[in-house]
Amino acid sequence: MSAAVKSYAAVDLGASSGRVMVGRVGTDSLELAEAHRFPNRPVRVPEGLRWDVLALYAGVLEGLGAAGQVDSVGIDGWGVDYGLLDADGALLGNPVHYRDARTEGAAEKVWSTVPAPELYAATGLQYTPINTLYQLTAARDTRQLAHAERLLLVPDLIAYWLTGEQGTELTNASTTQLIDPRTREWSYDVAARLGIDLSLFAPLRQPGDAAGVLRAEVLEETGLAGPVPLTAVGSHDTASAVAAVPAVGERFAYICTGTWSLAGLELDAPVLTEASRVANFTNELGLDGTVRYLRNIMGLWLLQECVRAWGDPDLGGLLRAAAEVPALRSVVDAGDPAFLVPGRMPERIAEACRVTGQPVPHTPAEVTRCILDSLALAHRRAVEDAQRLAGHPVDVVHVVGGGTRNALLCQLTADACGLPVVAGPTEAAALGNVLVQARAHGLAGDHTDLRRLVVRTQPLTRYEPLGTTARWREAEARLAAR
Repeated sequence: MSAAVKSYAAVDLGASSGRVMVGRVGTDSLELAEAHRFPNRPVRVPEGLRWDVLALYAGVLEGLGAAGQVDSVGIDGWGVDYGLLDADGALLGNPVHYRDARTEGAAEKVWSTVPAPELYAATGLQYTPINTLYQLTAARDTRQLAHAERLLLVPDLIAYWLTGEQGTELTNASTTQLIDPRTREWSYDVAARLGIDLSLFAPLRQPGDAAGVLRAEVLEETGLAGPVPLTAVGSHDTASAVAAVPAVGERFAYICTGTWSLAGLELDAPVLTEASRVANFTNELGLDGTVRYLRNIMGLWLLQECVRAWGDPDLGGLLRAAAEVPALRSVVDAGDPAFLVPGRMPERIAEACRVTGQPVPHTPAEVTRCILDSLALAHRRAVEDAQRLAGHPVDVVHVVGGGTRNALLCQLTADACGLPVVAGPTEAAALGNVLVQARAHGLAGDHTDLRRLVVRTQPLTRYEPLGTTARWREAEARLAAR
C-alpha cells in the first residue's frame, strides 16, 4: 500500500456485542480487520434491566490496545439509551436498557400534553416506547434524574470516558425525539411543554467534528502513543451503516439488518405528514444533511431469542432446514411491540399464529421459517410504504449489516419486494465509522466518493427476485385481516 494509507479504529457497539475494528484507508483502498470483539450482556437487577456499561468500556479499552497505533478513533452504537452524570462527572448508575418495562404508560402521559400528531409534526419520530423522550418521562420523579447534571447517550458516554470531553452527536440525538429534523437543532417547544431540561445535554456535534484526544490514562492502558484524536462519526450505528451503503445513484432503499431491521430511504428532507405518522415511519438524521426515513422492525432479535431458547443449535443447519419448510404457511407482524421483551420467543410466535388462525409452527425449522418469511414481508411493506409516502421510487434494495450473512433472508427479501437485493457490506456500521474519520482527516472526498470506495473494495452479493410477488401480497392481506 502507499504511504498515504492511514489507520482508524472504529468502536462499534451493538445490542448483543461490541467490537473494535481497524480500517486502513487510502485513496483507492479500504480494508477492515477485527481487533477485538466482546459480548454486550445486559443484567437484570432488582430495579430492572440495565446495560453493563463498565464491561463495555473495558472491552473498548482492550480493543484499542489490540488495534495498535491508529490515526483516529470513532465511536458508534445503538440509540435512545443514556447515562446520567453528577456535578463531578461521575456516572450515577448503569444505563437503563431500552427493553426495560419502565416506559409502560409513558407515551400516554406525553400525548396528554403534546398530542401524538403534534409530536410527530415537530420531531418526525415514529412511535416506539423506547425513545429517550418516553424514558425521560418515566424517570421524571426519580432521585437519579433529580441529581443529574449531564445526560450522555451511550456512545457519547464512552467518548467522555476516553477523552474527558462531553458532546452530543447529532445523528444519535435525533433518536431522542427531542430534535427538529428540519432545523437539525433541539425542539425547544416540545421540551418546554414536557418539562424536559435540555441543558442536561452536552453541545451538539456533527459527524466529522473533532471530539477531543485520548486521555493520558487511556494511552497508558492501551499502549497507544499520543496524541490520538477522537473524531465524531455518525454515532448512531444505523447512521454509520447507511453512510456505507454501496449505492450508485439515488433510487435505492436500504435495510440495515441485525438485532433490528431498519428499512427505508435516504432523503434530503423529512416527511412529516399525518399519513407518515400513521404508517409509523421515523425521520432520523444522517450524514451531510440527509434524513434516514425508515421503519423499525424487530429484526433478527426474533431468531436470536429463539436460538437462545433452543440451547444455541447450529445456525447453519437450522437455516438449511428452514429453507425446506413450505413458504408463507404462517406469518407474524415483525413490527409488533409484543415481541420487544425477551423470553419465551418460540412460544410467543406460536401463540401469535394460533390466535390469527394460521398453522402453528412447532419445530425449530418451522419457527425459523415463520420468522424469516415474516421479516421479508415486513421489509416489503416498509420499502413499498416508504416509496409511496416519500414519492421516491427505487430500483434496488441494499441490505447491510449482520443479516447479509443470512442468504435465505436476503433471497426472501428480494422475492417479497420484487426487486434485486444487493447484500453487503456486513460490517457496514464500522465501515461508515471509518470512512467518516478518513474524510475528516483528508483521505476521502464527498459522500458519493465514500460509497464508490465501498463498491470498489468490498464483497457484495446480488439476489434477483424469484417468481412473482402475488403470494407475498396474499400473505400481506392475510396478516392485515387479522
